[in-house]
Amino acid sequence: MTTTPSGAPTPLAALSSVQIPVEGMTCAACQARVQRALTRVPGVAEASVNLLAHRASVRFDSTKVAPEALVAAIQRTGYEARLEAPVVDLVAEQEARDAADEAEYRDLRLKALVSAAAGVVAMTASMPLMAPAAGAAPGHSPSTITDPLMRWVMTTLHPALESIAPWLYAIDRRALAWALLLMTAGVMGWAGRHFYVRAWRTGRHGGADMNTLVAVGTGAAFLYSLVATMAPGLFVRRGLMPDVYFEAVILIIALILTGRAFEARAKRRTSGALRALVGLQPRTARVVRDGVEQDVPVEAVASGDLVRVRPGERLPVDGRVEDGTSSVDESMLTGESVPVYKQAGDVVIGGTVNGTGSLVFRATTLGASSVLAQIVRLMRDAQATRAPIQDLADRISAVFVPVVMGLAALTLLAWGLLGGEGAVVRGFAAAVTVLIIACPCAMGLAVPTAVMVATGKGAELGILVKGGDALQRTGEITTVVFDKTGTLTEGRPVVAHERWLAGIDATQALGLVASVERASEHPLASAIVAHAATRGVESPAAATAFRAHAGRGAQATVNGRDVVVGSARLLDELGIDVGDLRQAAGEWAAQGASIVLVAIDGTAAGALGVADPLKPGAPEAVRRLRELGIRVVLLSGDTPATATAIGAAAGITEVVAGVLPEGKVAEIGRRQQAGEVVAMVGDGINDGPALARADVGIAMGTGTDVAMAASDVTLVRGDVAGVAQVITLSRRTLQTMRQNLFWAFVYNVIGIPVAAGVLYPATGLLLSPVIASAAMAFSSVSVVSNSLRLRQARIR
Repeated sequence: MTTTPSGAPTPLAALSSVQIPVEGMTCAACQARVQRALTRVPGVAEASVNLLAHRASVRFDSTKVAPEALVAAIQRTGYEARLEAPVVDLVAEQEARDAADEAEYRDLRLKALVSAAAGVVAMTASMPLMAPAAGAAPGHSPSTITDPLMRWVMTTLHPALESIAPWLYAIDRRALAWALLLMTAGVMGWAGRHFYVRAWRTGRHGGADMNTLVAVGTGAAFLYSLVATMAPGLFVRRGLMPDVYFEAVILIIALILTGRAFEARAKRRTSGALRALVGLQPRTARVVRDGVEQDVPVEAVASGDLVRVRPGERLPVDGRVEDGTSSVDESMLTGESVPVYKQAGDVVIGGTVNGTGSLVFRATTLGASSVLAQIVRLMRDAQATRAPIQDLADRISAVFVPVVMGLAALTLLAWGLLGGEGAVVRGFAAAVTVLIIACPCAMGLAVPTAVMVATGKGAELGILVKGGDALQRTGEITTVVFDKTGTLTEGRPVVAHERWLAGIDATQALGLVASVERASEHPLASAIVAHAATRGVESPAAATAFRAHAGRGAQATVNGRDVVVGSARLLDELGIDVGDLRQAAGEWAAQGASIVLVAIDGTAAGALGVADPLKPGAPEAVRRLRELGIRVVLLSGDTPATATAIGAAAGITEVVAGVLPEGKVAEIGRRQQAGEVVAMVGDGINDGPALARADVGIAMGTGTDVAMAASDVTLVRGDVAGVAQVITLSRRTLQTMRQNLFWAFVYNVIGIPVAAGVLYPATGLLLSPVIASAAMAFSSVSVVSNSLRLRQARIR
């Protein structure tokens, strides 16, 4: 919650939201810095920054702060930010994003390859400079070299190179040193330029991040080597060898860029599901105008246009079938492999594939309002959000870089005081190694990569998760509460029983009931209206003075007659005696039917038994939840007899029936107070408050927009099997996040002391900056690769 100017709280649902692209972030410290800056802006309720997506997701009170102020807050931290234009062409926008990602990957790959090649040349050219050090000064003989890489170079590579290319050793060493200096400066100015520019920008705003560590580490090594090249006498007079680290600077940049290139490639893979969804939309549509068919760009289709789609073609836009019949494959959107039969009046979705029939449909929602666009938008929003498990990494990252720089300084000081002969050179190398090995890239990638891959995997299964927070909470669920109608049941009920009291004209009474039910949104109402139409009963007139009684029924005036349609509870509240109808209602309820009683002009008139068949997969879904250790509850507004019958058929023994919408909220709250982590699964308007109250709200994609808006997870195909799937996916994702964070932390806990030289007294081991940069790059790549394993995970 945030607060209004008057001090009253502003509900999160009333807040505005915006996605802001942020450029220049490279590590967890960058991410944490931007997030802190946003949360400190007055009026901001929530801010989440995704390192891999390079986006900030912000919910804010628009009466207190404008989006432009949020962009300015990010820019003050030293990073680049801008507001995006509204999405008009979904495909074009995604293509632009893909092109930008591809350009980033190609640029990083080119710079990494060129830097690596330059590093090999620099290493080769450095051999003659290392040769005198091999035996001319204490601590420089091959037997005393502590760095494994350098020991291999001096004992294996150096002798081989000297025998193969003796001309290289004949070149003046000063000339070689100057040539290496110029090559290193070129690599730093081209391939590594962004490290130094971004470090300067961040430092100018009082911050420090990965770029700072790289810039300080390589910059210090370059300056040290520059002095050794220009004034070697300064070192010789103090008993030190004028060693240079030009090849180390180049190889550090090359290896870090290699890691970044792998990250960029992985980023494209994590967005694969998103690209697949966007790619479903055809670029053209066959529109029928004035009886003439013509192919037009899909963006030229107007609402109300007639669109023809032939067998095997992909539907270009959303619409409603006007003519023809066919089966449509909606698997790419819903995860359901069985084609769906379509006929006149049915809704079709853009991006799905037509079967063997020909369809003519009228275009309805287009562009950014289409079903496909809304799914893509939900996925993008989800991928830009963070999971609470990231909090620990963010807190550490906030102070990580300054602490590491302090440790590097202490390393140099300790070596200077305790290192003995040659300590200055070794201490300097160790300090640079500490700076390089500690870059917190892996910590920043540990959670976002898992969230991006998991949300993409969910979309492939027909499951839309609204973000990292919802994804994490889903994995912690202990209790799943199901609504009945449209959730465990088909939601397409039919009138199975009908009884009218003596003296009641059944046809006239059914017509009055149908008039009232036409104004209701409840699935049972639709069944009664359809039943009346099947019987050939016409409604006498439109209902007036319509009044819905939440969870109990409705009443209205039709042709001057007061008609009440609802439960026995509603009629009892209105003081209407149901008489003999109660016995018949009990018998039908025991068979699983929902009971609708009818009163006309204050007197009971009849009863209808509406049967809503159980979804075929419901028993298996309940069994799978029990295998996961989940407690399963049925929570229904229906009568105890009906709810118990449906619960028994589904394998649910714990049934709470006869509850109104506010009762559902209270029941969920009671369970939460008892320590249960509750998921509510529903699909109707009446389920909205309960979905919002639950720890995790799961809505059927076949349900109402209100239910889906109030939920954290949407099951696009409306299959209850998706409940167990999303819980399994969440648990696997949480496991991956914990693995990523564990290895990211352990890497630094182990790497920094080793780089500082704690093993040197006992083992003589001292890492070089080159090995440190390789280890740092490997840590980031390993975290991303571990997250990508979720794509192949078997979720059932």
